[in-house]
Order: sequence, then C-alpha cells, then structure tokens
Amino acid sequence: MALIEARFHLDWPGFTLDVDLRLPDRGVTALFGHSGSGKTSLLRCVAGLERPSCGRLVFRGQIWQDEQHWLPTHQRPIGYVFQEASLFPHLSVLGNLQYGQRRSSTAGRIGLEQAIELLGIGPLLQRRPDSLSGGERQRVGIARALAVGPEILLMDEPLAALDLKRKQEILPYLERLRDELAIPILYVSHAPDEVARLADYLVAMESGRVVAAGPLVSTLARLDLPIRLGEDAGVVLDATVGAIEPEWQLARVDFPGGSLWSRNHDLPPGRHVRVRVLARDVSLSLSDPGLSSIQNCLSGVVEEIGPDEHPGLQLVRVRVGESRIIARITRRSAAQLQLAVGLPLHVQVKSVALME
Repeated sequence: MALIEARFHLDWPGFTLDVDLRLPDRGVTALFGHSGSGKTSLLRCVAGLERPSCGRLVFRGQIWQDEQHWLPTHQRPIGYVFQEASLFPHLSVLGNLQYGQRRSSTAGRIGLEQAIELLGIGPLLQRRPDSLSGGERQRVGIARALAVGPEILLMDEPLAALDLKRKQEILPYLERLRDELAIPILYVSHAPDEVARLADYLVAMESGRVVAAGPLVSTLARLDLPIRLGEDAGVVLDATVGAIEPEWQLARVDFPGGSLWSRNHDLPPGRHVRVRVLARDVSLSLSDPGLSSIQNCLSGVVEEIGPDEHPGLQLVRVRVGESRIIARITRRSAAQLQLAVGLPLHVQVKSVALME
C-alpha cells in the first residue's frame, strides 16, 4: 500500500493537470519534465496552494483532502522551498530560522540545530541575507523550511537561480537531506544532472500528465518510453568507488554486474556514487573486442529490443549482472549482429559520467 496517494484534476484555460500517483514516503521523488509540464502545479496541489475540482491526498494514512475533507495549507505539516530563498532582509540568518520555527505548530520533528548542521550554515547565523552568496541564501532557505518540523519537504527547482559553481556546492547538502532525513522530499526539476544525482523515485510529466513513474534506475531502463535525462536516453547505476589509479588519473567504480573506469574525482575507495551511462556511448559486439582505446568492456545478455525516435535506429537493453545498460545502434547493425532476446554479447562503454 502506497504511503502517499495523490490524485488531482485541475483545469485552467489552455492547461489541464490530471495525475493519479502512489509515491514512497522516504527519499527523493523527482517531478521531472519540461517547463509547462505541470510539475509545479502538482507540487502546489500537494501543498494546498491550489484547490483542484477533483482531488484526493492521503499522507501516511491521514486524509489531507478528498470530497469531504480539506486541510488548509497552514495545517499541512509541510516545508516548502522556492526557487528564491526570500529571506527577511532585516533579520539575521538565525532570526530567519527562528521566525519560521515560532510560527509552526509542528516544530520539533527536525530540530533547529539539526537543520543548521545538515545545511552547514553554523558560521552564517549572525550574518544578514544581503551579505550571503546565492548558494548560502538558498541553504538558509532550506534550513528554514526544515526548522518548521515538516513531515514532507517540497522543493520547487531550488537550484534554478544558481550558477553551475553554486549548484555544485549545494548538491552535497541535498544528498545529506536525502540520506539522513526520515521524511519524503518532492523535488521539482527540469535539470537532468540534479535528477540523476538526487532522485530515488522518478515521476516524468508531460502536458499535465504522468508519462512514467517508478524507481529511478528501473524507470530509466524502460524502452517502451525512453526518458531522456537531457540530451539522450540512458541509465543510472548505483556504484561504489573500488580503486584509484593515480598514474592514469582514473577511478574504478563497481556496480552489481561489473566495473567501469571513470575520470578520477578524488573520491576515496568505498564512497557510494552514481554513474550515468548514455545510450549513444554504448556499442555492442558478438566477440571480445580485445585491446581497444575503449577501456570499459562488459559481458551481458540482450534483454529487450525497441524502436527509437529515428526510424533508422534501435534501442537495445542489455542485462549486465543485476544491472541494465541501454545502447542505441542502427537497425543495420542490429540486423548484421542478428540481435535477439537472450543473445550473449560484449558491451563497450566509451564514456561515463560519475556523479559524486
């Protein structure tokens, strides 16, 4: 039985939101899609900021809204993080945190000290918002949302207003929230790197509807509706840094089914990481390619063959141990290789993206 049930129908001129979801009550659920797909509208419905004509929201067995019930926003145990931190300029960082905490009837589930520690803002407490960088302000904004003691954290593209350097600074803090908090996080984003790095569960949206929903790793490996995290279809593998080769500046990452070499990011052995493998970077061979400039070669079995958007291409899902990898090849190559489900072959991965 799902612990978050969200069903909404919302009509606006030129746009309709129509979703029916069962979501996990822990980890990060990414609401992913292009601008205008309905991600923020869905988040606002969960928060009670929109009142759809038809809606039902059940959180951990508690009915927040249905035909007979309506829990107003201020009574929902939520923390909401917007794109802009919107801190009170006349208050210090600590004053902003305490302001939110004092106005919450649920404060205590996540202590103020825990929120400060999780976001690493202890040295900022006596400063005013106008003296903070964009990344620092957003970390304070997230801590303020946690200080109210929410049972669920809603985040609406919290990194959208930051440049790449600031995003890279704040992402490790968001990973800490995911790993250490026992509350679910609904995370709106259209940024592929954020979703691949943070999400446990993926809800892909288009034109106000859900086109796919499920655990991130297995949902990305589906061929019936290949989801493009950015420029291409691909998969995300949960992996561990297995070894470092200082001479070559490479790191070996181990996943259930094999190992891949990536550029060294100075991460220690044993560190959990995610690895993103794009379909365009994967080639298939019936025989062992032997010595090659491509260092990553794995053994696998064809699990599924499906069409691609281009009529001359096909997508091939290969099972490598307990993991799945997707390759994009030409239909001509598929015919020459006589690809079929169950066929053993070799998988060459030209490059991987290691997400710390």
